Amino acid sequence: MSNYVAIIEKSRTGFSAYVPDLPGCFAAASSLAEIKTLIRSTVVFHVECLREEGQPIPEPSIAAVVEVTA
Repeated sequence: MSNYVAIIEKSRTGFSAYVPDLPGCFAAASSLAEIKTLIRSTVVFHVECLREEGQPIPEPSIAAVVEVTA
């Protein structure tokens, strides 16, 4: 099992998400709950396609949430 970082952004119509370690892996949805579910299944599908095509599976990056007090 791997843990990939997904960047979730608010848009005018809902949310979008992408996975920096997996170029071309992105999703859009109308709610935060929906985008979390959708990007998870998109990552699984993306990795399965890479395997089927004999492509290397990129290693996940390490990420951290940085708390900043302004």
